[in-house]
Order: sequence, then C-alpha cells, then structure tokens
Amino acid sequence: MAAPHSFRALSRLASRCRLFSSQPLQPCSACRTVSRRFLQTEATPPQRVPEFAFAFDIDGVLVRSSDPLPRAHKSLSYLQSQRIPFILLTNGGGKHESERVDDLSRKLKVPLDTSMFIQSHTPFADMDEYKDKAILVVGGDEDRCRVVAEKYGFKTVVTPGDILAAYPAVWPFSQHLLPYYRRFTRPLPAPIDPSSPSTSLKIDAIFVYNDPRDWGLDTQVIKDVLLSKQGILGTLSEKNGDPSLPNKGYQQDGQPPLYFSNPDLLWAAKYHLPRLGQGGFRAALKGVWADLTGGEKNGVELKKIVMGKPHRPTYEFAEKRLISHRKHLLRQYDGKVGHLKRVYMVGDNPASDILGGNSYRSPYGTDWVSVLVQTGVYVEGTEPAYRPRKIVGDVWDAVCWAVAQEGWKV
Repeated sequence: MAAPHSFRALSRLASRCRLFSSQPLQPCSACRTVSRRFLQTEATPPQRVPEFAFAFDIDGVLVRSSDPLPRAHKSLSYLQSQRIPFILLTNGGGKHESERVDDLSRKLKVPLDTSMFIQSHTPFADMDEYKDKAILVVGGDEDRCRVVAEKYGFKTVVTPGDILAAYPAVWPFSQHLLPYYRRFTRPLPAPIDPSSPSTSLKIDAIFVYNDPRDWGLDTQVIKDVLLSKQGILGTLSEKNGDPSLPNKGYQQDGQPPLYFSNPDLLWAAKYHLPRLGQGGFRAALKGVWADLTGGEKNGVELKKIVMGKPHRPTYEFAEKRLISHRKHLLRQYDGKVGHLKRVYMVGDNPASDILGGNSYRSPYGTDWVSVLVQTGVYVEGTEPAYRPRKIVGDVWDAVCWAVAQEGWKV
C-alpha cells in the first residue's frame, strides 16, 4: 500500500493541474507520471506474477450510497500491496470518471486512477460518429451528464430541461420546476419549428446517461423524438402505425437510436430496501410505448441499445481495459506477464454482476468467476436469481476466498 504522504502528494498535484487534456479520459503528463508512480505500491513485488485479477462493483460492494463499507479499504490495499490487478466496474454514473475516481479515492483512502475505473456510460466516449451531431442526454443531477458528454467530446448536447425552459408547454406538469431548471439549462441550438424542418431542432441520438430525476418530462421528450420524422422535434412521422412496414412503421423513419447505459432495475442505497434504478425508468418508458403503439402483442417493440452489466459490450470493454492496466502494473517483468487466466467479478446484484460474470465468454479465453456479496441488493438466505460460483459475506471475504483459490496467502 502506498504511504499516506504519497497519496497526499498525488492529491495535491491533481488539484493544482488540469487533470484531463483535450482528449477524453487521458490524464495529463504530470498527473500520469505521479499517479502511476504512487499507484504502484512501495512493497516488494511478489515472487509470482498474478495470473488472476478482480472486477469490483462499487455500490453495495465497496460503498453503500456515499458511505464506504467497513472492509473495502483493507481489500483494495491488500491487492495493491501484492500488485494484483483490479478494476472498478459499476453500473453507476452521472459524473465524469475523474470526479468519481477522486471521490472514491478519498472515501476508500486508496489511490485510484481512471484507467482502473469503468462506469455505465464510459463506453459512450468511444462513439465518435455522434461527436459532431446533436444528441439528447437524459438523466443525472442538474446538467452534470451534459458536462460529462462534453468532456467525452460531444459538441452539441441538449437536455430535456433545455427543451422545457424554451417551450414550457412541452410538459405542463413540470412548469413549477422552471426556476430550478433555468439555473442550469442552455438555449437550444435551433428552434422547434415543424413548419421549417430544415432549420428545426434535430436530434441524432438519445443517450440515457444516468437515472432520470424527472420521469414525466424525460418520458415525454423521448417519446416525442421517437415518434418524430428523422428526429426533428415537433414533427410526427407518417410511417407510424403503417402495417406494411417493419415494426408497424415505428422507429422506421430516420428516428435517432436510443441508448440506455444502465439496465439495473434495483440498486442498494441508504434506505434498507433496494431502490428503483435506471432499469425502472426503462420499464416505465416501455410501458408507455406499448400503450401508444400496441406493444409487442401488436408486433411493435421499443428499439433500443442497452449497455452496462450484464450486457456483453460492457464486459468486452472492461476486459480490454483490465488487460491494459495489468500490463502496465506488471511492467517490471519485462513483458513476460503471461495470459490473464481468471477474473473474479465481485458484486451484490445477481441480475447484473452475477448474470454478467456467468454469461460472459471472453474472446481471450479468460474465466470470469462470479462472487456474490451480502452487503447490497442480495438478501442473505434468499435464492439468488442467478447463482454465483461463491456467496460470501463482504468484499474482504471475496478477496480472501479468491486468492486462496489461486494458492496465495493473505
């Protein structure tokens, strides 16, 4: 584990300089040099090269809401002292990776780096095809998700709040919130004018970055875009309901793709029972869509792309990031680190962490081993919807069990 003064030095430097360059998710050279130095522990390197690694969920595993869980610091400190690679893989989001990493480093008293951190919307940063187009970003506190999208490189970002502030009649039931919205909304890049489609506001992609706060407004705006002609707000596609077209004509007229970053129906917050997450909003939107279109019984589906655990694209992205981090962490072995044989996926949610770990088939042949902890969504004594390889008490128990499987001693 890095000495306390080392962590303070890293924190002071990060606060004095600009943490990120113009390229998203790339630390500046000064911070990169210092963070890599102090992320390597000051302990003697282990005699063996670890052929295994960890992927930890955050909420319910390392923290519960904003409070660190008791043995989270001990777990990560041990892994760093042994140079055992790990990443943090969460379905949470709503803030930029640098902000989340800084916050977690302080709470857990463990130096972390963005190269070790993947949240639900991190893969959005790679979607270059939309960087120069107008996108609708939904969810999160105030306009924090807009800020995240802009740091990812998206140049024209619109929020439902922007639309409400410009056209209050778009959702009359949130007009009492206009003073709140006007604190952070921005002018629209174009008017909503269906009489002049060529100059009207056109949305090219919809991204749900984080749990929506105003479900009614967000549902209304997303619905309007999905029923529009080519994503032009204020229009209504003539193809909607056409039985001669695929999906009865819905989402068949150049409407933008709809991306969800987090499928979790439930998550562990401070309240003693799990709370609805982004998956709850998606289910509600799907219900509204079904009533509008006739739904699946009428041959109409809500076309969408869902990211986050347990979906394969998120695990592929995470595994590439973990392999890269492992190579850097063990670089003193002159590249002779061998193949990563196992990744222990430690989580609290059977429907995301465990299902994802169980179903993922690594293109590199790596075995993903699911480990379920009892400090979050899963309730001790119940039968999980998806069985893990191992059920343990907390994250330290998970680490101890995993390293024992590898023949290491704690």
